[in-house]
Amino acid sequence: MVKIPPFLLPLLPLCLLLCFSLLHRADASGTVDGSEHWGYVQVRPRAHMFWWHYRSPHRIENDSSPWPTVLWLQGGPGGSGVGFGNFFEIGPLDNNLKLRSSTWLRKADLLFVDNPVGTGYSFVEDTGLFVTSDEEAAIDLTTLLKKLYNKHESLQKSPLYIVAESYGGKFAATVGVSVVKAVKAGELKLKLGGVVLGDSWISPEDFVLSWGPLLLDVSRLDKNGAENSNSLAEKITVQLKKGLNRDAERTWGELEDFIASNSNNVDFYNFLQDDDSSGSITTVGSYEESFARRYSRYLSIKAASSSSSSSSGNLHDLMNGAIKEKLKIIPKNVSWGAQSDDVFDALRSDFMKPRIKEVDELLSQGVNVTIYNGQLDLICATRGTEAWVQKLKWDGLTDFTGANRKALYCDGNEAGATKGFVKSHKNLHFYWILGAGHFVPVDQPCIALKMLGDITHSPATASSH
Repeated sequence: MVKIPPFLLPLLPLCLLLCFSLLHRADASGTVDGSEHWGYVQVRPRAHMFWWHYRSPHRIENDSSPWPTVLWLQGGPGGSGVGFGNFFEIGPLDNNLKLRSSTWLRKADLLFVDNPVGTGYSFVEDTGLFVTSDEEAAIDLTTLLKKLYNKHESLQKSPLYIVAESYGGKFAATVGVSVVKAVKAGELKLKLGGVVLGDSWISPEDFVLSWGPLLLDVSRLDKNGAENSNSLAEKITVQLKKGLNRDAERTWGELEDFIASNSNNVDFYNFLQDDDSSGSITTVGSYEESFARRYSRYLSIKAASSSSSSSSGNLHDLMNGAIKEKLKIIPKNVSWGAQSDDVFDALRSDFMKPRIKEVDELLSQGVNVTIYNGQLDLICATRGTEAWVQKLKWDGLTDFTGANRKALYCDGNEAGATKGFVKSHKNLHFYWILGAGHFVPVDQPCIALKMLGDITHSPATASSH
């Protein structure tokens, strides 16, 4: 037993406080200039979620129009927002650590989270701690937001926009509802600016039903192929109505395999292209097994093709090398993305469940809901998104449907090419983005940035006019 000298006893409380502070700070760090902060939140015992916050250098202080914050939620499930969203889509640097001219920091602060636990740098110490439903993921993410926001007044002043892509849209809808409840209960000090659903997997049933007709229209399936696709999609509909979610998920894998083999491997993220990663996919069910891997591979190919550097910008090497070294607080035994496949596996029973009800609840609560869709997306096809929107019970739906669309141009240049359309009524907004596939910020960065400014009412947008 260690004996403490008597003259040190009066200093013991201060020492303990300092030790506690150092232990706490070991879970968080940041840059010297305060432009970046990152850290871990233990959302449950032995379940650790990683976050990374960027303060925009373009920030404009305006009390009447506060500077917004975007919380980016990646898809998969198992896709890393800290990795993919940050370095491939909207962060300040690309995957070759070169400055990105179209970074969303031009319009907002950015908060990337590796959600759910097990994704990216987030990790669990016990495999039984992976979330098995979107609701469980929402609880964890709300816990993280409470830890970040409740003690930081600067964050509280910035309205939060939850922006999602792909399966991340299901997380956004559920966490949006959770945040509204927590704020009303006084448990979370946060101003929710809105929820933004980008090419989001909100209603799997409506998407699979859209695939056959769409691929027939663009000549990637013939009449026989479209009919067989429709037959499998209708089988999924029946399975979902019976609550056979795992069976529906297996049939979904079978349907994707059928489409791949009968379309000569159409790209599910851009139906005008071939899927370069499909050559090795030959067995039924392999599409569902490799969904998270294909998601990663596609972004890697896009990033490499659009990069000015000759480097391929391998994200796995970057995240487990230079970025891990920069962050310093990632445990040595944690490898970026090592548990991502387990995240997907744990959520299989929820994968095909719709989240239309949650979108309805957000609208009824007065939350601004924005939907945007890339014209060339197949996995979350625009016609599928339009179909699930028509299932909303929101009382403004009829007026929304009857409203006129407005054409969109990049940088407000109406003499240029049409880049998209937007329709709004009350707190529901829908953007059609032309020339983009599943990854809108990658395919159409200019119009995506303009859209973000309009959604968030960023002071930077106002000052640019």
